[in-house]
Amino acid sequence: MSTGVIIALIVIVAVVVAVAAVLAVRARGSAHGGPSLKRRFGPEYDRAVARHDGDVKAAERELGGLVERHGGLKERPLEPAERERFEARWAAAQERFVDSPREAVAEADRILADAAGARGYPDGGRYDEQVAALAVHHADHVQGYRHVHHVTRFHQDGGARGGEAPGTEDLRAAMVEARALLDDLVGEGHHRAPTTRPAEDRQTAGRHEGRSGFHLPGLHRHQTKQG
Repeated sequence: MSTGVIIALIVIVAVVVAVAAVLAVRARGSAHGGPSLKRRFGPEYDRAVARHDGDVKAAERELGGLVERHGGLKERPLEPAERERFEARWAAAQERFVDSPREAVAEADRILADAAGARGYPDGGRYDEQVAALAVHHADHVQGYRHVHHVTRFHQDGGARGGEAPGTEDLRAAMVEARALLDDLVGEGHHRAPTTRPAEDRQTAGRHEGRSGFHLPGLHRHQTKQG
């Protein structure tokens, strides 16, 4: 067999391999894109599209990259004692909200970071990477973590990034939203409501329940009683 024929065969084989690789990549992208990504990410899919000014393909490339990086993460189960510690920390932050709402939200931010780290996600010192991984596995509730983190950073920076300072109701909403992610991470969807509440709070609890069923005690103390 001549040298020219050998070279031609090598070129043909190389072309076939390259075409097969391209087709495989496209097939994998198709399997993880479109409706599949939308089902997996839910509200995160819509946020990604909005971040990319409506460019669906760009949003799906971003989300597909997140799945590539974090889709294989296996959550570490928590021991009962660990779950109880996180629940106790949250209950304390909830009670603290009465007199120090900013500090309570900052503690909620730390609790979520610690709980995610305990479950095997990147540690809280790598916030962006931690949130990216949480978005893959807890897409429905990761926005609550972003909310408390944003509020916390706003106060830490003294409002240097601009915008209006969050009011008490904004802080309460952040805590309510963040609680849903804590339930995912710690309570595994079976959150037990706090067993103790101030007496006045028990009487008026129904007026202030958040959408997730989480109640921040004491907010009504800052409101004027009617009638």
